[in-house]
Amino acid sequence: MNLDELSLDISQNIDISAPPGDVFRSLLKKLAEENTTPGGNTMPMVLEPWPGGRWFRDLGDKQGHLWGFVQVIKSPTLLELNGPMFMSYPVAGHMQLRLTQIPGGTNIALRHRVLGHIEEDHRTGIVPGWEHMLKCVKQSAEG
Repeated sequence: MNLDELSLDISQNIDISAPPGDVFRSLLKKLAEENTTPGGNTMPMVLEPWPGGRWFRDLGDKQGHLWGFVQVIKSPTLLELNGPMFMSYPVAGHMQLRLTQIPGGTNIALRHRVLGHIEEDHRTGIVPGWEHMLKCVKQSAEG
């Protein structure tokens, strides 16, 4: 195996016609209680918005899936999460969401990096998955 087979590095950007504070609040909601899949199914998550806070899917009765932990949170400009995310196998993942004020709104720059044995369906599904999440943040923040 070579490094390309063991790593993933995704970068995406989106411009949103809303102030950074509104966009940051929408981002937290879309990563948590208002989370949906690209197919339109609801998939509520829990995001504890403080350093060390968990990001997980609560299935009730003390069951669920841990996606990661909040590494950095600086409202309204930066959110960093680390953990396996949706990959239930040994990987190390880090996602950075940087919000920058631009004329007329906010730009979100997403960067998701993973190291490990990444399954092919995750490798191909990650780009449309994060595109969907960013579009949902845009729709929510722009109202």
